[in-house]
Amino acid sequence: MIGLGLLLLAMLGVILVASELFTNALEHLGEKLGISEGVTGSIFAAVGTAMPETFVPLLALVAGTSDAAVNEEIGVGAILGAPLMLSTLSTWLVALGALRSRGLRGRITPEPGGLTRDLNFFLIAFGLAALAMWVPHGKLWARAVLAALLVLLYILYVRATLRASGDLVLQGHGTEAHRPMLLARLGLPTNSASIAAQLILGLVLLIVGAKGFIGGVQSAAKLLGISALLLSLLIIPIATELPEKINSILWVGRGKDTLALGNITGAMVFQGTLLPAIGIMLTPWVPRPEVLGGVVITLLGAGLLRLLARGSGLPIWALFGNGMLYLAYLAYTL
Repeated sequence: MIGLGLLLLAMLGVILVASELFTNALEHLGEKLGISEGVTGSIFAAVGTAMPETFVPLLALVAGTSDAAVNEEIGVGAILGAPLMLSTLSTWLVALGALRSRGLRGRITPEPGGLTRDLNFFLIAFGLAALAMWVPHGKLWARAVLAALLVLLYILYVRATLRASGDLVLQGHGTEAHRPMLLARLGLPTNSASIAAQLILGLVLLIVGAKGFIGGVQSAAKLLGISALLLSLLIIPIATELPEKINSILWVGRGKDTLALGNITGAMVFQGTLLPAIGIMLTPWVPRPEVLGGVVITLLGAGLLRLLARGSGLPIWALFGNGMLYLAYLAYTL
């Protein structure tokens, strides 16, 4: 167990270093392209840091173990567990990251248009994904229609986010890098090539760190006797979402609230559309109690964020409610 703990700590260190490299390069990329913080956070950062948890269900379904039922449980759990963590635990951790400098009565103030757009798309998409659980697996055409709608929603989301970018830059919401490129300390110039190199380095380290962390978590779960479905719903998403959590905590600590929240809500849209579309087509996708409970908690967490987004910023104390929702799901499942 000591060796396992050291492995987890080492992989966490890799993820921390990778997140710093990745966020720093993204800020320079967004500044160079002249795009808004909404595009940088909700699309670039969200998709980039979602890669580790995206690989888990895909690898489980396509090249998993010899037990098809276990592969499907891991796939469904990882697909649905990611939005669950993002809408509850990740949001709560970002609130904790802002608590020290802003206090319990402080607010996190991302650009409101992008936040509400992200949450609106997610709630619609995840509602459709939940509806698909009651469609019999034999009605392949109906499932295919719902899966296609989810893919279309993500395409429309990306289009809407990009279209809003120009106006947001003019309004002062352009991406700005407040620190030099980290690779520049090695004497490299800050240009497209060095930005791309640092992005790739950060992303590779994120994947390596997340993969190592997942391996350690899986070993710990076996020692604890946790089922494949619960492992995928609860444990693996925590490990694979560390990049999003750390990126967002770093950004909110620097006052970059749009990047911090966009990184989470953009990942929610990505993982609430494309991955459920895969699950609908390749797994039984049925409303088992632990699965249905996770869907309900996820929608409640996202709904709470959408309700709070109607005001002038998200109150830090209210975001602790998202953390309580996650604890409620733990109590329900365990």
